Amino acid sequence: MAIVLYHCRDARSFRPLWTLEEMGLEYELRTLPFPPRVLQRDYLEVNPLGTVPYMIDGDVRMTESSGICHYLVERYGPTPLAVSASEPEYGAYLNWLYFSDATLTFPQTIYLRYSVLEPEERRLPQAAEDYKRWFAGRLRAVEAATDGREFLCAGRFTIADICVGYGLHLARNIGLGESLGPNAIRYFERLRTLPSYQRATSR
Repeated sequence: MAIVLYHCRDARSFRPLWTLEEMGLEYELRTLPFPPRVLQRDYLEVNPLGTVPYMIDGDVRMTESSGICHYLVERYGPTPLAVSASEPEYGAYLNWLYFSDATLTFPQTIYLRYSVLEPEERRLPQAAEDYKRWFAGRLRAVEAATDGREFLCAGRFTIADICVGYGLHLARNIGLGESLGPNAIRYFERLRTLPSYQRATSR
């Protein structure tokens, strides 16, 4: 049975989609309008949270984008996309995976909500500006890590790059691209040339 991934364009589900493409795994993509809990109410019968991603793999059900990437490389590896516990940069690898969502993407979602998604009368320009600055501050870690390095850790492309790279992808799409420094821009431009990134965006 093929993996099933519920996805919205440019949402966090892009992380597992990109991972699936890089690994060459068979999967079924079910694309929904955003936000699906509002625009496709029957989706709540599949995922009561109404969020994407939602991955089904046999009896496994998962909703967290970075966690799904981690699951895929461990379940369907070995793959160079994973960093093993025996490698020196294993800790950095795990830290980037958790950082990608908890630290990097979180302020973007608040910015997006209060600058774009809410009805005009409910928008909060000050909150949007505050979280824009928060995001820019958190980008300092990416800027430092990509100074003279092609990838974030272990000297190769891993799901850490997919998970953090999505944050940069999203930034450009929601008007936060100006927050990226020169190192982060060069790093993301390299990621964009990868065939798996291009296939994922075309899906």
